[in-house]
Amino acid sequence: MVESRIHIIGVGSDGIGGLTGKPRELMQTADLLLGSEHALGLVPEPVAERLVIGANLAEVVQTLETHLGKKRMVVVASGDPLFYGIARYLCDRLGAERFEVWPHVSSMQLAFARIKESWEEAYLTNLATHSLESVLDRIRTADTVGIFTSEDEGPPAIAKQLLARGLDYFGAFVCENLGAPDERVTQGELREIQDMEFDALNVMILKRKPGRPDQQRTPHQFRRFGNPDDVFTQSRPKSGLITQAEVRALALAQLDVQPGSVVWDIGAGSGAVAIEAAQLATGGMVYAIETDVADYHLIVANAQTFGVKNLTPIHGTAPAVFAGLPAPDAVFVGGIRQEVSRLLDAAFKAMRPGGRLVVNIASLEGLGAVYQALKEIGSPVQAMLVNIARGADQLETLRFDALNPTFLLTVPKPAAKT
Repeated sequence: MVESRIHIIGVGSDGIGGLTGKPRELMQTADLLLGSEHALGLVPEPVAERLVIGANLAEVVQTLETHLGKKRMVVVASGDPLFYGIARYLCDRLGAERFEVWPHVSSMQLAFARIKESWEEAYLTNLATHSLESVLDRIRTADTVGIFTSEDEGPPAIAKQLLARGLDYFGAFVCENLGAPDERVTQGELREIQDMEFDALNVMILKRKPGRPDQQRTPHQFRRFGNPDDVFTQSRPKSGLITQAEVRALALAQLDVQPGSVVWDIGAGSGAVAIEAAQLATGGMVYAIETDVADYHLIVANAQTFGVKNLTPIHGTAPAVFAGLPAPDAVFVGGIRQEVSRLLDAAFKAMRPGGRLVVNIASLEGLGAVYQALKEIGSPVQAMLVNIARGADQLETLRFDALNPTFLLTVPKPAAKT
């Protein structure tokens, strides 16, 4: 009786010799073996028919579907078939219930083991399915990066591109032919790696050097609002706490910033909201209030990068600094740490009639406290839950990576009676 499931079996550099028990038996009794030239090359020639997997993925899917239940079929993959491997693609196309997956140790896992580093929080990517350009934003802010390199973008090319973009704050490891007799691990600076030669089978690991800040990308032209998060210099370890581009755009819409508006950004952090508000309020003025001295200097640096002249960074604590500022037409609050009611009440009272107060909250606990405080201040309170997912190409499929949900609360101040 022919088994009704297709088996996807991961192998290491020692091929079938590294398999035990059921996977080894399945490999030896298969009627049809499918896999890349490299993966099939790890398996000695059996009687089984072979089909090389390359760019012919549609043919592979059709073959599996045609012979399901008629032939014993095994898909041979390198390492863990579900880790940037063929398994996810096939399961998506034919249904996960039709497969049994037998993983081997991934070469990425081996690479991190060789340099004795944890990969739990590392950003991992595969340049066979993503260009380096498309993942630079993620690399830029990561502490540790694991990269499956490609024929077109090997370690020297990667090192050159990172250096060309000012990302010189990584040390590098290149792990070649892992598990094979000629295995080699090379450690060096990017400027050294760019001049070296490596075998095609390699994994590259980047480690951020201590004390190096994130570097912002410098595009040829900034948008008026909704700029990508990475164009703003951010501090470590707080990188990622910036008001994200999509949320920022919604917040600015709620603030209703006009060309002559006076805007306060309270808890401004890196200054992203304040800077984009300044680009909208071309004839007005924006005050970015921040209590953290390191973040205050980030606001100054980002304002210089964007070239905004109508933004004044203020190092101080709200609401104590409100007294010396002109009354705002719009107030954005993005960093409430304590005394929620007092801060929001003071900001609302300082705001001109017809103005709008917008608060960004990331936690459910904060949402409850802020919502209650705003209800006591004014009415109506508009509450918005923002769920955003960004598209990412994976093999031939489009997937979405969800951002952390966040909340925007808006309360208008009644216009002056005429």
